[in-house]
Amino acid sequence: MSPLSILYRGPLSSCNYGCAYCPFAKRKESRAELARDRAALARFVAWVRAREAPVSILFTPWGEALVRRAYREAMVELSRLPHVRRVAAQTNLSFPAAEMLAAADPTRLALWCTYHPEWTDRGRFLARCRALSEAGVRYSVGMVGFRKFIPEIEAMRAALPAEVYLWVNAVKAEPYVEDDVRAIEAVDPLFRVNTVRHPSRGRACGAGETVISVDGDGDVRRCHFIRDEIIANLYDGTLDDALRPRRCPEAVCGCHIGYVHMDHLGLRPLFGEGLLERIPDGWPMSAAGADTLRAHARALTRGRALVVLSA
Repeated sequence: MSPLSILYRGPLSSCNYGCAYCPFAKRKESRAELARDRAALARFVAWVRAREAPVSILFTPWGEALVRRAYREAMVELSRLPHVRRVAAQTNLSFPAAEMLAAADPTRLALWCTYHPEWTDRGRFLARCRALSEAGVRYSVGMVGFRKFIPEIEAMRAALPAEVYLWVNAVKAEPYVEDDVRAIEAVDPLFRVNTVRHPSRGRACGAGETVISVDGDGDVRRCHFIRDEIIANLYDGTLDDALRPRRCPEAVCGCHIGYVHMDHLGLRPLFGEGLLERIPDGWPMSAAGADTLRAHARALTRGRALVVLSA
């Protein structure tokens, strides 16, 4: 069995950005709620510390976690544990990073950084990216693929170092014409995969076997998108017996952190060791390598233009 990957999402639900399209972070917690989140995080870190089997962790908060000191300290500690292969977090990169970068093991720390041009400017974001590069931390950069942002997506690609992968999430409520998709996939060769919702019912998936979703109470679900089924709890000793192959009960899967684990899409081998931080294996790659990724994406979406319109 592959080393276990854990997607942790505690009670935290606040963000220092307020993107209108985002379903997350639409509230501000009380001190008591923030204390509850810190306690849940500390309990989770203690569990990881005590576990001997190899594990990788991705923090996928409802809001922005790394502006909170407790999460930065957790990233540092987890990166220093010998059995933690990778600890990564989704972040808007607005947090004070210097102390964390100085204390963490850069070979096992990774970040999945989202650039929001309506909340920060390109120069400020790029300066934070340079700090990550100088610290030797692996990271990807992502943007939301609104059609109005295509020039900014292209500008960010031109400004980033070649070794930094820039991914783009499709806006599934906003139809694209084929020219839009081709412009974005020139930046992100796998963008087309994200423009559709992939048939998933009855399909084999690593969720519940090699990757799990964990909440602040320690309840384990196979993934973030199957909420009704709790398969175990981290803290009552039931986890290992619950890990086994499962078929997806949902009709479709349209989010990267879900469908990337579906066997028939063949994406896990494409990402390899960069799976948690969303970096394809071998990036940066030659033009021929990028063309191979684009061809794979087109094969997966052929005949399934749920978002893409004719030009």
